[in-house]
Order: sequence, then C-alpha cells, then structure tokens
Amino acid sequence: MEPRSRGAAPGGVSVSAVLPAGGSGERLGGATPKQFCAVQGRPLVSYAVRAMERISWISDIVVVVSPENIETMKSIIEKYGHKRVTVVEGGITRHRSIFNGLKVFAENEFSSHLLQKPEVVIIHDAVRPFVEEDTVSKVVMAAKEHGAAGAIRPLVSTVIASAADGCLDHSLERARYRASEMPQAFLFDIIYEAYQQCTDYDLDYGTECLHLALKYCKTNAKLVEGTPDLWKVTYKRDLYAAESIIKDNLSQQVCVITNVKETLAQVGFLLPESLKSQIKVEAISVSLSKNDSCLQSIISGQCYNFVCVNDKRWAIQETQELVDMLEKSNIPLLYPVVLILVHLDIPENNSFSIGMEDLTMIKKFARETKKKNILVYGLLIQYK
Repeated sequence: MEPRSRGAAPGGVSVSAVLPAGGSGERLGGATPKQFCAVQGRPLVSYAVRAMERISWISDIVVVVSPENIETMKSIIEKYGHKRVTVVEGGITRHRSIFNGLKVFAENEFSSHLLQKPEVVIIHDAVRPFVEEDTVSKVVMAAKEHGAAGAIRPLVSTVIASAADGCLDHSLERARYRASEMPQAFLFDIIYEAYQQCTDYDLDYGTECLHLALKYCKTNAKLVEGTPDLWKVTYKRDLYAAESIIKDNLSQQVCVITNVKETLAQVGFLLPESLKSQIKVEAISVSLSKNDSCLQSIISGQCYNFVCVNDKRWAIQETQELVDMLEKSNIPLLYPVVLILVHLDIPENNSFSIGMEDLTMIKKFARETKKKNILVYGLLIQYK
C-alpha cells in the first residue's frame, strides 16, 4: 500500500490520525512487542502507518509509542520512507497513550512542534494493518455527521458471564451485539473534551473510545459495518495469518507491458488473456522511455508484478525507466516488486541471439535492482 497525491477529504473536512502503538504484546509472547514484530521482513506497525499514509487526505499521522521504543519507531520511519508521521511518547495505558497523541494537536507545552488541529481525528490500532480507504472514508463521514463513529463486526462467538463460583450466570443474545473494531473517528473537539474530563479510572482501565464520547459529551456514535480485514494481530498465529494475506494480495495483480509493434502487441494480448482466469491483469502497450500516465496510474494502484515483453537488444535501458518509476513511487519499500523481462527472438525482425555478454549484463542489472527490493527475472522466447 503506497502514498497517493493529496486529495480532498470526505465532506471537505481536515483529517488526521492517531495510532496507539505502546502495547507490550504480552498475549503474543516473546520479548518483542507485536507492533514491532516482522511480517515479510517489515515491522507490523509500518504496514498500519502505510495504510493511513496512502490515503491522500489524511494530513498528519501521530504514532504513540512507549518511551523505550521512540528511537526504534523513528528508525522505522526513516528506513521505510514514511511521510507526515510524528512520533509521540505514550502513557502507561491505552487511553493515556491516545490522550498524549491528541495533545500534539492542542497543547503547545506537550510538543515542540504543534500540529494543526484537524476537524476529524481517526484513531486506529497500530496492529491492524489491512484497513482500506473505503472503510476509513465511511467512518470519517459518519463522524462528521454524528460527532463519533466506529467500525463494527458481527460477533464470532457467544458472550457469556460467569458467576462467582465459576458457573454460567447468563449469556448474551449474539444477534443483538457487535464487536467494536477500528478505525474509529471523532470530531476532534468532542473526543479531546471527553479525554480532558476522564477520571483516572477511565484512563487506567477503559478501552473503548466511543464510550468516552458518549459518557462525557453525550455523543452517540454511528456504527459502521466493517470488512473482515479489520482484525487485530493479538497472538503469534495472527502474525502468520497476516503474512499469508500479504503474500496472497501481492500475487493477485500483474501488469503486462509491450511496445507498439504488431507482433509484440499480439503477444501482449495473448498473455493477459491466458492469465485473466487466475489473477487481475492490466495490459498496456507503451514505450517505457515515455512517462506514460496509464503506467503511472497502475503503479500508484499498488501493482507489484510486471511483465515487460520486448524484442530490442538494449531493452534493459528502457526497463531502467520502469525501475526508476517504481523507485520514485516508494512501492519497493513496502513489498518486493517482481519484474519479468520477456525477450522475443524474432528472426524476421532482424533480432539477435542472446550471448554471454548480454547474459552478463542482465545478471548485473538484476543484482543492482535487487538492492532496491526489485526482483528481476529473464525469459527468452524464440518466436516464429
């Protein structure tokens, strides 16, 4: 998931986000807090930040971490090229950390760099990496209208209450209840006032932001049905599930690029047709030496697999143009990009046979691009 050009927020409001990331990860087990555990070689918190960062209309992203992890978070921001992110020291509980994150927009003495106060603020867990812009947009729009809003999902299991003796006391009617998820959004003044009025008990033992808005500001939150991908990484098995989802998502789309020659255009048509039954395919016919807007749009849409079909001896020079475009987009910072170079050996077009010199050049090119997290593979097809 990658940053897009700045756009208008839903309803024309200014929007920022606060991501609490100060948990210790006790339920996960192990010494590393879950938000800093690696998934596909990248810290989980980085995926959550990127999910917010790619939404053009979110102005600022505040990540709240425990004091001992501030430098770790700053190094993650630098390594993965995150933008519009401010790191804030968290408190000893979730609510105290969120309150600290909100203070950055309202209290000069709390931060050396006071951020512009948004009309709507999003609160989202740093260990929920798969939220999509559509869900965030719906929650923000509902918060603008109602003052507060949050994503919900159906309960998976029936909730029961136990008596003092450990026996069943009663159960809840599952159809009437929902699980509260993230993201949530609030008019900033409402949620900030709620936190200002909180008791120490609320800050130390509470977990639900929507409840604070209702309790202290009489704001009834609008509940927005969320998608199945809003789940939270809590246990070690969730890390494996997250990795599986990421791998699956990366393999679901490919862009097939050919130049405008008739023979190549034909191959460029046949290849996508054979792939369409398995994955989403974008097929374009363009010279990579040109800054094509269609190709730029596909890259910004988070495509990580490219097939370049050519019959030129110096096709690597044109392929370098694609590598440069990918590098500028920061896409390889998030996931590896796969680039397959398909060379058509067409005798009637006075093509050539690849020799050792050419293979050496291709291998060198692949080694250099691998350093940029772009994996290059070559395929030679004798076309008759």
